[in-house]
Amino acid sequence: MNDVVLDIANLTIGLPPGADRPSAVAGMNLTLRAGEVTCLVGESGSGKSLAARAVLGLLPAPRVRVTAGSIMFEGQDLTKATPAQLSKVRGARIGMIFQEPMTALNPLHSIGRQVAEVLRIHTPLDRRARWEKVVALLADVHLPDPARIARSFPHQLSGGQRQRAMIAMALALEPRLLIADEPTTALDVTTQAQILHLIHELQRKHGTAVLFITHDFGVVADIADQVAVLARGELVETGRRDAVLNTPQHPYTRALLAAVPRLVVPPRPVAEPGIVMLEAIAARKTYRQKSLFGKGRSTVALDGVSVTLRRGETLGLVGESGSGKSTLARAMVRLLSIDSGDIVLDGDEITRTPQRLMRPHRKKIQMIFQDPYASLNPRQRVMDVIAEGPIIHGLPPAEAQARALKLLGLVGLDPSAADRFPHEFSGGQRQRIGIARALALEPDVLVADEPVSALDVSVQAQVLALLADIKAKLQLSLLFVTHDLRVALQICDRIAVMRHGSIVELDDTATIHAAPQHPYTRALFAAVPGAAWASQEPPHAAP
Repeated sequence: MNDVVLDIANLTIGLPPGADRPSAVAGMNLTLRAGEVTCLVGESGSGKSLAARAVLGLLPAPRVRVTAGSIMFEGQDLTKATPAQLSKVRGARIGMIFQEPMTALNPLHSIGRQVAEVLRIHTPLDRRARWEKVVALLADVHLPDPARIARSFPHQLSGGQRQRAMIAMALALEPRLLIADEPTTALDVTTQAQILHLIHELQRKHGTAVLFITHDFGVVADIADQVAVLARGELVETGRRDAVLNTPQHPYTRALLAAVPRLVVPPRPVAEPGIVMLEAIAARKTYRQKSLFGKGRSTVALDGVSVTLRRGETLGLVGESGSGKSTLARAMVRLLSIDSGDIVLDGDEITRTPQRLMRPHRKKIQMIFQDPYASLNPRQRVMDVIAEGPIIHGLPPAEAQARALKLLGLVGLDPSAADRFPHEFSGGQRQRIGIARALALEPDVLVADEPVSALDVSVQAQVLALLADIKAKLQLSLLFVTHDLRVALQICDRIAVMRHGSIVELDDTATIHAAPQHPYTRALFAAVPGAAWASQEPPHAAP
């Protein structure tokens, strides 16, 4: 049919010897049509990103390569195209938006120069015409002051602005096909909503076919026309969006949908308010950026914030990037100092306690970080990672190691994992190790900074259930930082909504969900991907 833009037939991508399976993708068949968004959904390791990269010849050959099948685009089989032929297709006929623009953009070149490079390679435009086109493209993706943005470097832009620049680059030559590889995963919900709307708007305007890779079914509900579900390299289900979301056929699809956090508050027992375990009192923090050419820029991260966390309670800190929630969390753990105000831990004021005297307090409060791979020592075995804290605090090594083995079991890992290194685990398993390490000192308070934002929905559900179970068993207090209101509703007893360094709303979870008072809170709920769909009960997973 003449509206078919890309036809993938029996695609198989081989993996090197020793991999967990022979093929990353096995016998995949998928058709993309003009003017439609096809969402390719699956967990990490399902093969979805490799399938997308195969289209552009970006596989890490020769160890990972196409071993069978075809990818037909404009009458040409891209699996048999030469490097020169692929260079003519990339950027001009097929555009790609990568997951992390900071690694995809060259930090040494301005945004304008990088967008103009596509025009320089594929068009006869002179330098002046290219500059005018670049400014127009940046304006099309709704970037403020596009001429200034064009002269800026990637590090001078926010995450959402960098992603918009990537979209401008990908759509510069109005390609027939746009591949978007998890382009909104690292963004907060309001920026994510803007990017999704922008992609949808531009795709409809130009009649582009879009292959959108995601693990978030909320995004699928917002943007998809067609849905294809990958499980360990096999395409297990395809269909129209509403059919897949509302009447999924395959058990794997039903299990994924059941794991998606919804915009509902699950029933939970009402806990009696305990004593205050952690408190911020009028906390203020300003970041000052020095400049060689005059007065530097100041950013108010905390503007007189006061909040309490009680024994056995889970308090959520919710807000966009830059709202101050992570700064507040790190200040309450004393990983950074505040300019004024007080931090009180279990009745002890620790704001100005020297770091050398913080050791007794460290036993009471521990932190779970967003990226366990960056926070776990890659040179240490898991046993040593978990046992290190107790040993430093005086526990005999044999007892510390015994405690580490017990904690591995508590977080759902086999004790045999103790002799392995962090890189030998999946992202969800590394997060479990991070939780075990935080529990090793038997703290009273856990501070979790975006602990599930980078995880697949099924792994995310497991980690959230694990945190809730551990908190109940050990009567811990949990300060939970997130930008995802769906997650906050599942686990938090109370929610504090932060904006521009201040708490604009604070109430119990059910009240905030039923009747948010502040316009910003209402805007956050409205920006949740697939908000209407996410408010429904999920299909039941197959037994």
